[in-house]
Amino acid sequence: MLTSEQRISLEAEIKELCTCEDFAGATTLTLQQYGPEIFGYLVAVARTDVDAGEAFSIFSEDLWRGIAKFRWEASMRTWAYTLARNALRRYARTPSQRAKRVPLSQSPEIHQVANQVRTATRDYLRTEVKDQVAELRKELDTQDQTLFVLRISRKMSWVEIAHVMSEDDEPNSEKLKRSAARYRKRFERAKNALAALVRERGLLNR
Repeated sequence: MLTSEQRISLEAEIKELCTCEDFAGATTLTLQQYGPEIFGYLVAVARTDVDAGEAFSIFSEDLWRGIAKFRWEASMRTWAYTLARNALRRYARTPSQRAKRVPLSQSPEIHQVANQVRTATRDYLRTEVKDQVAELRKELDTQDQTLFVLRISRKMSWVEIAHVMSEDDEPNSEKLKRSAARYRKRFERAKNALAALVRERGLLNR
């Protein structure tokens, strides 16, 4: 993943592309730089690799279609995770619509970038999720799995996590603070539950 300094520079570059109305360039850069970690998140919380791949495709489409209206009230990275989470939820909720989804026919180059990102990172991500504790984590609630990925693997702040998890398109700062505190407590409970599973399976003794 990128360092904090690299993310600051990247965010500025993406924002500049948006300011210049080069939305194809902004989408491409976002997918190239944030795509691998977004796909990693989806692999970690989806039921199968196939589900993760389909959700990533939906995420890429949503990013392309929505980037012109992005208001930069959060970072592009945070917004991308919000889109990815919503894409996975929609995919899981509406199986009858999966075959009807239209690809990025109006922007084949972006569709190609999304496929390249997914293909290039698949082997690495498969190795990552085969870790025994990661497999145990899949036994937790989907929201708890998401909290683990965002907090531990992606090192997001609690406010950023609250933004990703929010049901509102534009949550206000006070609501984000309250949600951040609530998710922090939920994360602690999830950690305790995971620790109990680790002890139960005897992984600490191996």
